[in-house]
Amino acid sequence: MNQTVGLNGSLHLKADVLVIGGGPAGTWAALTAVAKGAKVILADKGYCGSSGATAPSGTGVWYVKPDEKLREEAKASRYSMGGKLAEHRWMDRVLDRTYENMNRLGLSGYPFPLDEFGNQYRRSLQGPEYMRLMRKLVKKAGVKILDHSPVLELLADEHGVAGATGVQTQSGEAWSVQAGAVVIATGGCAFLSKALGCNVLTGDGYLFAAEAGASLSGMEFSNAYAICPTFSSVTKTAYYSYASFYYEDGSVVEGAGSKKGRSIIARNLLAGRQVYAKLDGASEDLRPLLRVAQTNFFLPFDRRGIDPFKDAFPVTLRLEGTVRGTGGIRITDETCGTGVPGLYAAGDAATRELICGGFTGGGSHNAAWAMSSGSFAGEGAAGYAAQLGWHAADRSPRGLSSSPLVGQEVKAGTAARTAEFVSAVQAEVKPYDINLFRTEQGLTSSLSRLDTLWTEQRSREIQRTPEGVKAREAEAMTATARWMYSSALARTETRGMHKREDYKETDHGQHHRLISGGLDQVWVKTEEVAKESVLL
Repeated sequence: MNQTVGLNGSLHLKADVLVIGGGPAGTWAALTAVAKGAKVILADKGYCGSSGATAPSGTGVWYVKPDEKLREEAKASRYSMGGKLAEHRWMDRVLDRTYENMNRLGLSGYPFPLDEFGNQYRRSLQGPEYMRLMRKLVKKAGVKILDHSPVLELLADEHGVAGATGVQTQSGEAWSVQAGAVVIATGGCAFLSKALGCNVLTGDGYLFAAEAGASLSGMEFSNAYAICPTFSSVTKTAYYSYASFYYEDGSVVEGAGSKKGRSIIARNLLAGRQVYAKLDGASEDLRPLLRVAQTNFFLPFDRRGIDPFKDAFPVTLRLEGTVRGTGGIRITDETCGTGVPGLYAAGDAATRELICGGFTGGGSHNAAWAMSSGSFAGEGAAGYAAQLGWHAADRSPRGLSSSPLVGQEVKAGTAARTAEFVSAVQAEVKPYDINLFRTEQGLTSSLSRLDTLWTEQRSREIQRTPEGVKAREAEAMTATARWMYSSALARTETRGMHKREDYKETDHGQHHRLISGGLDQVWVKTEEVAKESVLL
């Protein structure tokens, strides 16, 4: 691994594979690329092992023993809810690799709890322990980790994507990595909604991929909202399966719930009626187990002296966007390639339609997808880098940013203008009556405003500074929202989590994927779902 320091203190590195993102998908990609003989650098926007959606939380895992009946049941569990867009072959591959990787975690020292027979229970992971172990394994494997080092743009030449440049937010120093291949594992986009662990997840990878010529898939399935106390950032909707919902006077909110009743909660909140929850459906003997499984869920309650099993507390719906949705960078082959030479995608940065269709991957499916797609992408990237041969040492890549990146000092007012762009995007994606309850009129009006925001941002120079990182985040959120709503307009039906108020039924003639892309001019086209994916 080559390393040089420029005259201005900037860091210049070379490797076979660059992984962007240090969550589960990124760390698994790094591990598998090293196992294939690649020299790997991992760049994380935060601190690898403690940033991102997984690190502060517990999560279920789609871990199913290789029993034919159990596997078929697992595949069928969300198939219809997802609009029958998942694919048999991909579900099989992910179940196989997840089973293998979870067992590997057990052998590597992950402290799985034991059942009454002394066997490890491997269907869930505690984020802090999981990511602490993954960082340890990645470092032990010889991966160079660049913490607090967000990417500003990808690099590319005639052979494909060839690395990236960025800035170290703590020192302000610029860095660059020239690599034979790149894995984007930057997570999804929660639009800075303050969901726990999600404020580093701003859709950066989508923008980088699109600038390199990749497309996206399933961006209409990006309107995930999580039930959350009004005073908390913890979005563990699964616990609300034990909840009853009430109005302020104590009367029951009929039909409200964590699965199919979130729309009822949203309509009440839109009408100005506060909704309250109480986890009174959890039995007395289950309550201590719930506390152990998700300790951080209860901290906000304990600090306020609230017993969520006995006391009603106010709730809201917090936007999680593509983090708990299924849209993302389109996957074109079994190595999680993007169709752009040298560029791979994994985890929430990639579409999860292949195993979830159009219904949220929640924790379990998304966790399985992260570790399996990360492994596939790491192997693919290492293979591509190896095939470059002598070309790998003789590359002069250029930056791909759609906005000019300059090395100037931050201009006065830059931060305030960026904050205005962020607020303007949030005003389009947070409202339930635009994003959750979709109509042609609402989507079209919102898209017009988002197009204007994109044009305004494209005319600005962006500095290679920590403040410039925030400007790129604002651009990424704007671009993500435009792909979301353009796809939502094109799907004139209700399918999965995509709900059209003006097309409330599922149209069997629209059993296809929606592929989107483009920067200044967004485009959407259809793609056939693999025929072998149909479950009878």
